[in-house]
Amino acid sequence: MVPGRARHVITRRRLLAGFTVGVLVARGGAHAQPTKPARIGRLSPLSAEADGSNLAAFREGLRELGWLEGQHYTIEARFADGKGDRLPGPAAELVQRRVDLILIGSTPGTLAVKKATATIPIVMITTGDPVAGGLVASMRRPGGNVTGLTALGQALNVKRLEILKETFPAVTRVAVLATSGSLYTRRFQAEREDAARALGLQVRVHELPDLAFDRAFAAIRAQRSEALMVLPDATLITHRRQIVELAAQGRLPAVYGEREFVDVGGLMFYGASLADMYRHAAVYADKILKGAKPADLPIEQPTKLELVVNLKTARTLGLTIPPAVLARADRVVE
Repeated sequence: MVPGRARHVITRRRLLAGFTVGVLVARGGAHAQPTKPARIGRLSPLSAEADGSNLAAFREGLRELGWLEGQHYTIEARFADGKGDRLPGPAAELVQRRVDLILIGSTPGTLAVKKATATIPIVMITTGDPVAGGLVASMRRPGGNVTGLTALGQALNVKRLEILKETFPAVTRVAVLATSGSLYTRRFQAEREDAARALGLQVRVHELPDLAFDRAFAAIRAQRSEALMVLPDATLITHRRQIVELAAQGRLPAVYGEREFVDVGGLMFYGASLADMYRHAAVYADKILKGAKPADLPIEQPTKLELVVNLKTARTLGLTIPPAVLARADRVVE
């Protein structure tokens, strides 16, 4: 079944609104903001336009904690424009700038900065498994200079397949769009057989080594796929408008791992709110800039996962969303 509204809890302890962790205390540090403005580096795998809402949420979180931009901190941002091979350059540049903290939004970006520095604190927001990805030693005791939040997105892919199956029971063949060679893709490839068997689905993964979206969707049509799932990925989210348009042209009901797809006309999203995660990342920045060590701040996970349904898109595609699914949706786009 599709997880109930606001009922999916990944771990047992709640901290703040919608996050859990083993031992981290959520209240702010006792020290005031530094007298000299802190310099926060931002390395994004996205473009400046696509990353705007994430940075806005982070700034909002800092403001709620009493940090005023320009007075207490400044942000130096660098963007990879959806091209993972561009990450090492701006990562090294931020390290050379000797910023006080670096905020990162992907596993590859975190690896790039971690390779460039072992001393500058890193606050990450990722959908991957930070332990399996080699970012931290453990969730409770990260060690090193990396801490932050993870949505553990690969654990949600089976739930996304369940959503497709419950919403469209006649579907038996699902295409999955993924980037080629990423850890996220490899993990899903290893899990998909068991998931497909349990749901009575045939699941075919279409990897994109060269961003050939037209070719991928031609193959999806040729294989008579009846629905689509798009794995969370910075490269794919950068091209979300093209992907949503191609899914609509193929009249494919689709579920996405990132909410931004629904914002540009995608049908359904299930997962953690990136805006909430970036807002909460400010708690980490606050603590670290007041003297806490990343090694001692456990990795947090969201407790609340959202189901968002774009009813306008469903009508355009001639699709009917069952009332039970709509009733569980946290947001319905009319």
